[in-house]
Parts: sequence; C-alpha cells; structure tokens
Amino acid sequence: MAKHLVLVAGNIGAGKTSLTERLGQRLGWRTAFESVADNPYLADFYADMRQWSFHLQIFFLGHRAEQHLELAQDPRSAIADRSIYEDAYIFARALHHMGNLSERDYLAYLRLFNLVVKDLPAPDLLIYLRAPVSVLMDRIHQRGRKMESGITAEYLTLLDSFYDDWLASFDLCPVLTIQSHDLDFVHQKKHLDIVVQRIQDKLTGKEELDFRREGDVG
Repeated sequence: MAKHLVLVAGNIGAGKTSLTERLGQRLGWRTAFESVADNPYLADFYADMRQWSFHLQIFFLGHRAEQHLELAQDPRSAIADRSIYEDAYIFARALHHMGNLSERDYLAYLRLFNLVVKDLPAPDLLIYLRAPVSVLMDRIHQRGRKMESGITAEYLTLLDSFYDDWLASFDLCPVLTIQSHDLDFVHQKKHLDIVVQRIQDKLTGKEELDFRREGDVG
C-alpha cells in the first residue's frame, strides 16, 4: 500500500485520540498525538490565559511542525491526532476572539504560522470528526480532565463555527467528514470497519468515483 499522511481534526471531545489509536492499530500506521504531559506552558496557560496564550501557541506551532515533518518523511503511513492547521484557524482565532490573545500577538503568530506551513508537505487526507455540542459536553464530563473543567457549551459552539469557516476553504487535500456520535468505533468493530472502508475509499479516489457515477445515473 502507498504511504499516506492522514490528519484527524475535530472539536474537543469529538473522538480524535480514540480514532487515531484504533486506526493505527488496525492499519499498522505510525501514530502521533498532542503534546500535553511534556508541554511546559499548559499549566501556566490554564492559570492565566491572557498572559500565556501567545507562548502556548508558539510552542504548539513548533511541536506540530516538527511532528508533521517527521510523519511526512517516515516511509510508513502515519496518522496524527490534531493538525497544525487547527492551531491557527481554530484555537488561536478563538483566543483572539475572546480577548486572550492581543491583536499584536495574534498578527505576529499568524505571520510565523504562514511562513512555517507554506513549505510543509500536504497531507493525503483530513478526517473531520463532528458531534453535537451536547454530546461533546457529555464526553468531556465523563473523562473528567481537570484542565477541561472550565469548557462551556458556548465555547464548543464557537469552535464549531470556526471549523465550518476553515473547512469551507480548505483545499490542501480531500476531507472525510465523520459524524462520530453515530459511530461507536471504540466498542463496535463493525463501526470501525465502516470508518476504515471510508478512509480507504477516500484515499484511493473510489468515493469520488462512486459519487460521480451516482450523479450520472441521476
């Protein structure tokens, strides 16, 4: 099978880590995840977002750019939990929108972000996991992470709107949207089978071909 670089995107609680883990195991792909335990800014950020937002975004930019390049250069297929693009188009934008990232810092960050990503190899597929905000809130409460205790439905709704804006113009690679509340790929093997088949169809172009054939019939 050809080498592929696949990125998993989606709101908080959408199921990105779970899907990345299971697809890596199922397909034998290299997996990569967000830097949380070794993130030197995260604790400070949650204590004072306005003071530490810029530092956190710069750390994530460097971490994800390095990760993206490693995965792209690895001869094995790879899948990553979260993309470098979400940092700018979703989370930095949200921090700026809420007043936690100043206009000056936001523009400086975007300038650096654009310089970094313009030479990155394009991914082969972006998987976008969607779920209603009520489902996301339930999942966040169930996993009980202290750092996520302040997340509100309003914040998740804001992020959803930013995802819609971003994906409306995203053209680096094909996008596969999966409604994660309809598929229990954690506990149901047949549901994971469905996801794997859709990914393989998307990577080989079969999904687009079938869609065109349906259009011809119609």
